[in-house]
Amino acid sequence: MAAIICGSLAFDTIMTFEGRFADQILPDQLHILNVSFLVPALRRDFGGCAGNIAYALKLLGGTPLPMATVGNDGADYLERLRTLGISGEYVRQVSDTYTAQAMIMTDRDNNQITAFHPGAMMQAHQTRIEARPDVRLGIISPDGRDAMLEHAAQFKAAGIPFVFDPGQGLPMFDGADLARFVDQATWVTVNDYEGKMLCDRTGWTPAEISQRVQGGLVITLGAEGSEVWVAGQRTHVPPVQAQAVVDPTGCGDAWRGALLFGLEQGWDLVRCAALGSRVGALKIAQRGPQNYQLDFQP
Repeated sequence: MAAIICGSLAFDTIMTFEGRFADQILPDQLHILNVSFLVPALRRDFGGCAGNIAYALKLLGGTPLPMATVGNDGADYLERLRTLGISGEYVRQVSDTYTAQAMIMTDRDNNQITAFHPGAMMQAHQTRIEARPDVRLGIISPDGRDAMLEHAAQFKAAGIPFVFDPGQGLPMFDGADLARFVDQATWVTVNDYEGKMLCDRTGWTPAEISQRVQGGLVITLGAEGSEVWVAGQRTHVPPVQAQAVVDPTGCGDAWRGALLFGLEQGWDLVRCAALGSRVGALKIAQRGPQNYQLDFQP
């Protein structure tokens, strides 16, 4: 069974700030904020939510079909997918813009500041989802606004169950938009900050959201594990201790790749979340969102 992964393919420029953001930003001077961070370490990685999720799912033995758009500089990413054995049939290249770019700065407490240029991602809505016999699962991860709205409706029309994973794209949508996503989706997954925003904008509690989606809601809590809500009932899934905390970039995407793998296998949501914690612990011990390897059989 294949999974369509709607989202971005991006190049990540990742920088490490050796201090703490909180020590450099004066709360009473935010109206004239003007700060500079010295970043001795810098690297460029293959990233983007669709690419990172596809990488994790492929590692676990699943069949990812990333649906994304790259720009005139995207040839290296297309070759990267081929090298990994990931199909690029739903990846479209456009010539008049750059591939999406993320500039990510991480401090010593693993807090992050990100600047994101969407580039070709803004044309992602031009690719359509159609029913096909080998696709029985999908995910809406952060993408262009129009693409997220249209692909969710297309998943629903095609009868393909999907995960709604708004991520950093959540602020683009008002309460009515988010309510429509929830009612179309089979599963919803957010981190704790996004979960609070989702609840604020829809006016629903986590229990109420979990009663509106057939599969349930997962709220990831970073180092605290995750909360799984199914039919209004909450289960806490404990974290997995990482061997080292090196780089949090892409941990959420690694978790979501594991979620898709578990759903492909027909697992319950608690078991899926437990696998997500295990894969996330592997990812955080390596630099970059697509440089870790499995040390276990799922």
